[in-house]
Amino acid sequence: MKRDFRVLAAVGSLSLAVTVADTAFAEKAGGILKVGWFDSPASMSILEESTIAAERPMMGVFNNLVMYDQHVAQNSLRSIVPDLATAWAWNEEGTELTLPVRQGVKWHDGKPFTAADVKCTFDLLQGKASDKLRINPRKSWFNNVAEVTTKGDYEVAFHLNRPQASFLAMLATGWTPIYPCHVSPQQMRLHPIGTGPFKFAEFRPNETIKVVRNPDYWKPGRPYLDGIEYTIIKDVSTRLLAFIAGQHDVYFGVTVPQLKDVRAQAPQAICESSTPNVARNMLVNRRVPPFDYPDLRRAMSLSLDRKAFNNIINEGQGVIGAVMQPPPDGLWGMTPEMLAALPGYGPDVAMNRAEARTIMEKLGYGPDKRLAITVSTRNTAGYRDPAVILISQLKENYIDAELDPVDTTQWYPRLTRKDFKVALNVTETAIDDPDPAFYENYVCGAQRNYTGYCNPEVDKLVDGQSMETDFEKRKRLVWAIERKLAEDDARPILFYPRAAYCRKPEFKGFVAMVNSIYNNSRFEDLWLDR
Repeated sequence: MKRDFRVLAAVGSLSLAVTVADTAFAEKAGGILKVGWFDSPASMSILEESTIAAERPMMGVFNNLVMYDQHVAQNSLRSIVPDLATAWAWNEEGTELTLPVRQGVKWHDGKPFTAADVKCTFDLLQGKASDKLRINPRKSWFNNVAEVTTKGDYEVAFHLNRPQASFLAMLATGWTPIYPCHVSPQQMRLHPIGTGPFKFAEFRPNETIKVVRNPDYWKPGRPYLDGIEYTIIKDVSTRLLAFIAGQHDVYFGVTVPQLKDVRAQAPQAICESSTPNVARNMLVNRRVPPFDYPDLRRAMSLSLDRKAFNNIINEGQGVIGAVMQPPPDGLWGMTPEMLAALPGYGPDVAMNRAEARTIMEKLGYGPDKRLAITVSTRNTAGYRDPAVILISQLKENYIDAELDPVDTTQWYPRLTRKDFKVALNVTETAIDDPDPAFYENYVCGAQRNYTGYCNPEVDKLVDGQSMETDFEKRKRLVWAIERKLAEDDARPILFYPRAAYCRKPEFKGFVAMVNSIYNNSRFEDLWLDR
């Protein structure tokens, strides 16, 4: 058995980043960070939620075993650093991951953290615990875990059925915090208890989310902030005006058109743009007639004009891609030339739509017999706006659709129940890695496989790429899966939006990550220069 605890390089990288930051700035402690927030989540339990509306405010309440370095913009295996674990080691076969964990760490209610809490967390995620998560969106991530064992109070081991190249990455995302054994899932929805730099203080639905500084945090001197207040303002224009008026320190999710307003009306604001890994996609419930006909689903895919989505929503600054985020921000995505060869991605939209109308006519539809449907979507601007464009594009091929906006608290439960026919959704990609993308959204029976797509041959391909440790070989396997998913019209990807965050000059320490928006919200290093 090989036990090579990997930590020195990671710690060195983190120490260098902190040293550089300390040299450049003299961090100031104190102050309340004020954030204008876009939506009100169903609960405060990260393990049960699927939206950043809950995950970002709560990530700082918790710790992970390992995490992505908060000072590195592009997530990769190289940017993973210790958190509650102090190191990690694989056995020779790549099937056993051992992590010693920190001593002296306390939960926010004063109880000690131990390795048993890690086992409880993953028993909960795998559905093995007596308590159950109400919704378990990422259960399929951990299907390869045969068992989690502890050795005393301060060592934990994951025993895998087979090697899995990206397993450590799935432990590092903000979606995989460690929960306490002694607090029920029900309480975690209402008043979460963590070990992180901030303590949960208050959640008033549709009004505010508040966290406060944890004075007993195990990292000396952190966090700098006394607290963070998220003011929930669902209307994008009102939220933008509040930022411009100076009521908030930072605005996450500024669209390309809004960016012009910020620069014109708040020229002192500092804005940084990226193409986050949150692709918009079309969901077609293949269990519900007439969408159980493959030809109808193909006609719908051929109706899409991806360039038009990008031009209207992003003023041409977004990116066209498939399941995996395109380069250079993404590590695994296809090149433009490869994308153009996928069904429905070619530049001749008129030809694609002519083919779609021919298919529809063979199915009995036409100018005098149109298919009436509803397009459901989450009732926020980032969903509604592309849904309206989708409706207009489907109309080109004998499909008349009405918009069905759904409140966030009901959106994910409805998708999980498959209580929709056609929908526009956002792929909340936690990690720029094929395993969570495929296991969460495409393998047979996964909870977030909302369309009901199931192809056992694809599942075998997904397992095959998961075991491959050579990056270039794995990438080629991933591309083959991408082609198959496009050929099967599994979940057509529409576009990757362009967005920005804007901040007051006194807001310091935040690094926007380019290939996930879900991994940089620990916020223990943020500070206000006031």
